[in-house]
Amino acid sequence: MRGRAVRLLARRLAHAVIDPEVLVIGAGPAGLTAATYLGRFRRSTLVVDGGAPRACWIPLSHNTPGFPAGISGPDILRRMQDQALEYGAVVTPGRVTALARDGEGFVARIGDHAVRARAVLLATGVVDHHPDLAGVERAVQRALVRICPICDGYEATDKAVAVIGHSDKGAREAAFMRTYSDRVTLIHIGPPEALTRQTALGRLGVEVVLADLDAVVLEQDRVTALTWGGRTRAFDLVYSALGTSPNADLAKQLGARLSADGRLEVDLHQATSVPGLYAAGDVVRGLNQIAVATAEAAVAATDIHNRLRRIDGLTIPE
Repeated sequence: MRGRAVRLLARRLAHAVIDPEVLVIGAGPAGLTAATYLGRFRRSTLVVDGGAPRACWIPLSHNTPGFPAGISGPDILRRMQDQALEYGAVVTPGRVTALARDGEGFVARIGDHAVRARAVLLATGVVDHHPDLAGVERAVQRALVRICPICDGYEATDKAVAVIGHSDKGAREAAFMRTYSDRVTLIHIGPPEALTRQTALGRLGVEVVLADLDAVVLEQDRVTALTWGGRTRAFDLVYSALGTSPNADLAKQLGARLSADGRLEVDLHQATSVPGLYAAGDVVRGLNQIAVATAEAAVAATDIHNRLRRIDGLTIPE
């Protein structure tokens, strides 16, 4: 009963947004892991949940440590949120629309509220670029269209795989999938000149189709049919290699340093170029993995705690 009571209290508190010591923006694996660590460091922590983090798309993850039989994305998030609430974190729905410096700390705008915090962790993730096709979101949820070959390429072993791409990123992903299958087809939907590795793909045994994609048809439960130029082919799995866009707008408002691909640059402690502003998870680097996001969040939360201890004079000089 204690866990349920904590969750109910947290929901009530979420409606009266209070100023925390640490503001965590994003309630995916990175944000919730940081909230658990910060709670156990006895730091008051507010997590702003913008809804539908990328992990909620995962039908069943088989490479999440500790779950050999697999676990769904929604189940991962539910367990992580329960754990964060257990240690006093407050999770509130909403979106941070503005973030600015406020003396040595920060002030964030959440709806009609201005929330002040001594430190901020950005766990805002990325947005996937899905093919512009009817029903593609449902196909992702059914694991017929996939977005992460590192996560679940193993499940494509010996299957007929299509990779949808519009640049050499698609070529690299198709080459990666040859680890698992000798039946890989790259459907290049971008301009022909954007694909410069077609000869190399041929040497790897990857078929290349240069055509606009017309439709994705789900047949039964495990077959995806792709149609282009009047032709239809059936594949066991389809991977979208159309890239992502990092959610880094709040960091830009503060002038944080970004890498060439728009992700946040951080140091070994996950600190950005703005003092007191940290980042973890997919918004930081391209290896979009839950295990990576949670590890970065643990590093960030620990450094936030130690930084605040130093500011408060609660450390012993080395």
